[in-house]
Amino acid sequence: MTSTNLLRADVVVIGFGKGGKIAAGTLGRLGRRVVLIERSDQMYGGTCPNVGCVPTKALVHRSGKRRPGDQPQEWFERSVGEVQAITSAFRAGNFEALDGAETITVITGEASFTDPHTVAVETGAGRIEVYGETILINTGSEPVIPDLPGLRESPLTMTNVDLIHTTHLPDRLVVIGGGYLGIEFASIYRRFGSQVTVLEASPRILGREDDDIAAVAEQILTGEGIRIVPGARVREIRGDDTVVYEKDGREHTLTADAILSATGRRPATAALDLAKAGVRTTPGGAVEVDEHLRTNQPHIYALGDVNGGPQFTYISLDDSRIVLDQLIGEGKRATTDRVAVPQTLFMSPPLATVGLTEKAAREAGYRIKIGFQPVADIVAMPRAYIVEETRGAMKFVIDLETDQILGAALLSVDAQELVNVVALAMRQGMTATALQRSIFTHPSSTEAFNDVIGAVVRSD
Repeated sequence: MTSTNLLRADVVVIGFGKGGKIAAGTLGRLGRRVVLIERSDQMYGGTCPNVGCVPTKALVHRSGKRRPGDQPQEWFERSVGEVQAITSAFRAGNFEALDGAETITVITGEASFTDPHTVAVETGAGRIEVYGETILINTGSEPVIPDLPGLRESPLTMTNVDLIHTTHLPDRLVVIGGGYLGIEFASIYRRFGSQVTVLEASPRILGREDDDIAAVAEQILTGEGIRIVPGARVREIRGDDTVVYEKDGREHTLTADAILSATGRRPATAALDLAKAGVRTTPGGAVEVDEHLRTNQPHIYALGDVNGGPQFTYISLDDSRIVLDQLIGEGKRATTDRVAVPQTLFMSPPLATVGLTEKAAREAGYRIKIGFQPVADIVAMPRAYIVEETRGAMKFVIDLETDQILGAALLSVDAQELVNVVALAMRQGMTATALQRSIFTHPSSTEAFNDVIGAVVRSD
């Protein structure tokens, strides 16, 4: 028989992700009694520092440093070890920063609601019940493995989390899904030395992007030796290591040493027993929230991936600002305040986007002009030649009547930084001409804006 301990808190935070930890730390420093619950001691700090942004981008960096004479398996194993050391340090730092605070208690164990104000936590030492005046749900999301014959049963099937923890470099990696996650991992593992095939059910990869940008991205990927198969519908995994797919009405097979399921993520709510809290969820399993991230229970909020919003760490951070504004501020901030939220696919070079694509802008009824240039042709961007990365292209979608920037796609060296400049310009209402005529340091990648915005290739 296990013992049950009882705790009372001003705020209970379920999940140690970005939004949850920022909210917990802020409230704890203000003297609130905070209990932060995390189900795994390997996830202090959340997805980003442990199995997401930090390790994957560290692998992107290390994969690009491999020289032709470096033995792929040895280089990969060394790289994974170095990355794991980074994530371990970040994880420990996150734990100590909060658990060391006098007003904050971190509990490790699986949490589930027993009523709208009480959460039960199953720990190795027994069951703990925590009563919270306010409760923040920050449990994130989890990879989805499609229900295809043999896929879940195959010992070779992996999620992105599984893959970054293995120290064995697969000779043949098959990636199911040509979205951001699939392409990023395809790029990483090809650069480490794996033979990589991407199977995408849609007619092309990166279906959210315009055709011209997607075509440049595909050219870069195939140029690195990645095989991309669009219009491929995976049917089954046969005999553990044979991927069977259909394309153009014909059956094809691939032999794999590892299979990455990169078909999306879903909110991690299954274990929470939300019905006992009376918290509503969407058909997709996300916690249903309003623009202030409040659930139908006024004292319960949901932050980050679990609320069904964009699955980015920086959105979870902004979620914490909205919730904190409700709890200790003026209560005015809302998700509807967000404009020009950028995102980046960390292939090599990275693809960063913000705002509307050309297709979306036309569908919305805008009259537009398009500024577009291959990076190799941008005279004002010598940095690309300096760092020996001239692949890619830049594209701006501009309102013909107001000269406002509606969107941009930057596939280039430093794109993950450049997109933040464009997003800031959009949020501040800066015109495309004003951005084009700005003064930038030299040589820098931002100088490209001096040329690209004026390189109009289409105009309504």
